[in-house]
Amino acid sequence: MIYRTQRAYRSTAGVGLLAAAALLLSGCSVTGASSASSDNEGDGTGTINALFMKQAGYSESDVAGMIKDFESKNPKITVKPTFVAYEALHDKIVTSAPAGTYDVVHLDVIWPADFASKGLITDVTERFPANWKSEMLGGALTSAEYNGKFYGVPWGPSTKMFFFNKDMVAKVGASQSDLATWEGVLAVARKIKDAGLVKYPLAWSWSQAEALVCDYTQLLGAFGGEFTDSSGKLVINKGAGVEALAWMKKTIDDGLTDPASLTFLEDDADKSMAAGKTAMEINWESTFRDQNDPSISKVVGQVVVTPTPAGPNGDHPGVNGSMALAIGAKSKHQLAAWKFIEYMTSQPVQEQYVKSSMTNWKSSYTKPEVTQSNPDVFKAAGVAYDTMILRPPVPNYNSVSQTLQVEIQNALLGKKTPQQAMDDAVAAANANLG
Repeated sequence: MIYRTQRAYRSTAGVGLLAAAALLLSGCSVTGASSASSDNEGDGTGTINALFMKQAGYSESDVAGMIKDFESKNPKITVKPTFVAYEALHDKIVTSAPAGTYDVVHLDVIWPADFASKGLITDVTERFPANWKSEMLGGALTSAEYNGKFYGVPWGPSTKMFFFNKDMVAKVGASQSDLATWEGVLAVARKIKDAGLVKYPLAWSWSQAEALVCDYTQLLGAFGGEFTDSSGKLVINKGAGVEALAWMKKTIDDGLTDPASLTFLEDDADKSMAAGKTAMEINWESTFRDQNDPSISKVVGQVVVTPTPAGPNGDHPGVNGSMALAIGAKSKHQLAAWKFIEYMTSQPVQEQYVKSSMTNWKSSYTKPEVTQSNPDVFKAAGVAYDTMILRPPVPNYNSVSQTLQVEIQNALLGKKTPQQAMDDAVAAANANLG
């Protein structure tokens, strides 16, 4: 059961420079969001071009099956899909936007603010049925939201879960209930270390990459923090933003976090747990599958998946790693594009393909015929997806992320105090926001 490959949107130094230049040369609007207009609405028929990511979640054959079914129900609409690697998706959307090449585009959760503020995708708030807001998982809904408006529809929620080796936990007289909070996690980790079961009970994805921002985001949420204030400026150099980073650093200093975590991406943390070297980690949903694959894991049947532990105030949101489908601002077939998005994100279709990606819809998580494919993950996911925290919902996300990666690592490596690192991160990131 594959919900997401082990990726956390790797940082891409210099990503978007070519794309930005193309926008400037084309004269495409880069100010303000775009809403549907009668000129672009179309009559709900014709050929629409859709741009998809070719990795993680739904496979190309899954999408082909969905399109075939959609076209059979909508014979006056033809869908032509294009698939590109995740690493090429952002710039493909940007460089093709001026010509209106794609009517439907596949969005990462970290892009709506950037694309909406530059007028590359269409505001679809008025198209949103009122019942979606109550019937979809709350965390998933934010995946294509910016400034209180919707610029797409969630298509495959995802977050990092908490995984622990139940055999190691039991050997020190602890249980799952002892791991409900991060304070409890550290207490059990100390017992596991003292018992000599593993040298470092915790492993993380703290390499200087997007993975680090994902883990920091999850802990920021646990400490009750947010990235930005009401004006959209970063404020993580105060309160929870500094407390979360100080907590991360202390787990290294106390010998509970494997120092190799500073070079780990998700795959590395996953492999460490599968080798029996790690007792606990946070990682994407597919980790549970990997830990129970006897061809790559020594701990089959020993790993439990739960929602992320709670912080000091009881908060436990997971980092939002979801995707969405949006309408290109210059599409001339927006009504047909919306019909296609409605179908692709509908509950029956998502439930049909649930072995490839999770569903947006709350009631899916209580249907035995849906959850039987992987009840452990579904049980944890239904809770986790309802409250997720976004990485900074800001334009120029890539440059902000790169700043955060550098400064968070500066603190974890002891080059700066957590306070100084966050002060420097906020100053540099807010300068990039303009």
